[in-house]
Amino acid sequence: MGTIKSLNKWANAHTYYPLDIVRVALGAFLFIKGINFMADAAMLVELFEPLEGYAGGMLAVHYVAPAHFIGGLLIAFGLLTRWAVIAQLPILIGAVLINFLGEFNTGNFLLASIVLLVCIFFLFYGSGKHSVDKYLKMQQ
Repeated sequence: MGTIKSLNKWANAHTYYPLDIVRVALGAFLFIKGINFMADAAMLVELFEPLEGYAGGMLAVHYVAPAHFIGGLLIAFGLLTRWAVIAQLPILIGAVLINFLGEFNTGNFLLASIVLLVCIFFLFYGSGKHSVDKYLKMQQ
């Protein structure tokens, strides 16, 4: 718990509007991907084709869309950002690794890698000073 408090103090002392814009953009991107996966479930099933023989493939399909949808909203508003990012990490690691199991798509690989790195950054950085978390904390 002390580590999280020290990370929050550091993040609040070193917060800048561009980082908040990056956090909101990350949340919006994940939210839109969640909507896309919900609207076109066949595309999501097609992405999981290399994992067809493994157990839990259908469970993963039902986890990805809601996790992106809800996690994207939470990250964009800065509410429970670290928890939302933790929920995204298995999906993003899978998105990076799935390129090596199936057909390698450079564009998808780069996009998944960049989003994964940004999520890892916000896992340590937190939601920052301009967020719902900070607002609610100040209301106590």
